[in-house]
Amino acid sequence: MSSETTVARLTATTTAPPPAPTTNTTASAPSTTRTTDAPIAPTRTTAPPVFPPGVDSAVNEIDAGTAARMTASWRPGCPVPLRDLRLVTITHWGFDGRPRPGELVVHATQAERIRRVFAELFAARFPIEQIRLVDEFGGDDDRSMAANNTSGFNCRKAFGSTSWSQHAYGRAIDINPLQNPYVTRGGVHPPGGREFIRRDGNVPGLIIAGGPVVQAFARIGWRWGGAWSNPDYQHFSTNGR
Repeated sequence: MSSETTVARLTATTTAPPPAPTTNTTASAPSTTRTTDAPIAPTRTTAPPVFPPGVDSAVNEIDAGTAARMTASWRPGCPVPLRDLRLVTITHWGFDGRPRPGELVVHATQAERIRRVFAELFAARFPIEQIRLVDEFGGDDDRSMAANNTSGFNCRKAFGSTSWSQHAYGRAIDINPLQNPYVTRGGVHPPGGREFIRRDGNVPGLIIAGGPVVQAFARIGWRWGGAWSNPDYQHFSTNGR
């Protein structure tokens, strides 16, 4: 993603002298990015303005304190090291119509994109029950889904597979699992989402094709599991798996 650019105005009518020669040094980027009610540089997409009033968002490295909170979702042997993950804090609308803080972990290469996606969802007033680290549910995906928790990184295998899930790479997010269940031949996951198998776009928090959630993720190149033959309406990932 492009970084923010500050443009200085010329305040005199005289011609400025040629700039002094520059060196070839490169300044290292800060480890933390924070934005509160700030405009951003234009992007290539037709996305609505992001970081609207009321949004407080940040991207942070996984420090010792955060790592201590992630002992259920990350352990040695996971396909990505902690240094390749980022903690994204965001603001979202709750089902009670109030703004609420949330946090999730994603891969470092996706963190800024995800920050923008959730800012877009805030601007669209799309409600989300809660956004908490899956560790608060013992790293148990079933418990997290049953609580209608929106989450990202979790070092686990894909459903019904021995291969790593895209969540294990920090490249997938599940949103409002109750309103957006994973429907397979063997059942509905979570079971409480059975009443939402029939898709009704008037239901708060429910994701539909062409809706604000699908559009926001499509703008950053992520794909929706709701288009699968066994639809996973809650699921978005970088590679469509």
